[in-house]
Amino acid sequence: MHKIFAFVMALVLSLTLIAPAQAQGPQTHIVQRGENLFRLALRYGTTVDALAAANNLQDPRRIYAGQRLIIPSGQSPSQPPAPVSGVHVVQRGENLFRIALRYGLSVDALVAANGIVNANRIYVGQRLTIPGRSTAPTPPSSQTYTVRRGDTLSAIALRYGLSVWALVQANNLRNPSLIYPGQVLRIPNSAGPAPPSGGRWIDIDLGAQRLTAYQGSTPLRSTLVSTGLSRTPTPTGQFRIYVKYASAGMSGPGYHYPNVPYVMYFYRGYGLHGTYWHNNFGHPMSHGCVNLPTPEAQWLYSWASVGTLIKIHY
Repeated sequence: MHKIFAFVMALVLSLTLIAPAQAQGPQTHIVQRGENLFRLALRYGTTVDALAAANNLQDPRRIYAGQRLIIPSGQSPSQPPAPVSGVHVVQRGENLFRIALRYGLSVDALVAANGIVNANRIYVGQRLTIPGRSTAPTPPSSQTYTVRRGDTLSAIALRYGLSVWALVQANNLRNPSLIYPGQVLRIPNSAGPAPPSGGRWIDIDLGAQRLTAYQGSTPLRSTLVSTGLSRTPTPTGQFRIYVKYASAGMSGPGYHYPNVPYVMYFYRGYGLHGTYWHNNFGHPMSHGCVNLPTPEAQWLYSWASVGTLIKIHY
């Protein structure tokens, strides 16, 4: 009898010890309005890629309120940081996306290295640790660059402190979106010739939500615009129009607009264009593009040529 009792107690004790280990399976999270995969990855100490793989997500940008997501188990709550030795001081108009491109990193890597809670909130003068970098990147002495898998013309331009337009001109590229691994690009010594005295250029003030077209130092036309929301900001800096379309379709997470009128792209998928889906100009409304009233976009489209300088600032 004593042997049976001892056996039962041993069995109960072993089950008690095993149960917690079995309870540590994957968690689930019900998506709330306004959440995205990047914020959830930060919250649970995992990565966007791990969440996408665990839930078989074809497009990590598309999740919806009420969706049940599996939080993969086995994630270390605090991954060891990458080797650190570089520092970047945030300048006016910069954002994490732009800084990450400059250093050949991902936004996730910068967020993790600096313990940033909100990737949309950095401030002028903030010192950011650049993982795995001892100094700011410097262009190689060679005046050519061989395109690698995953490169884009905009990322190459940022690396060398050039505009996309300067690379397009130096290499006679017909379509800046079509470059291929192994392609050898000529790197010009400067960002290209300055706009001629009295030349045409466009100023976009993000703080005032206003676009002004200039001939030299003389303003010719000015209008209120709608630029990017805080979570989808309009890039800042100097750019040049690299392609124009009288009409083009635009789509992305949560939006699809056919036949957008008078589109002029100046950086990657960012452009100036007419707008028929809202009339709330003077307030940020977009996914990063510059929304104009359609009559103003038509005038600008006729006035500005490919290569016209655009300055975007706060």
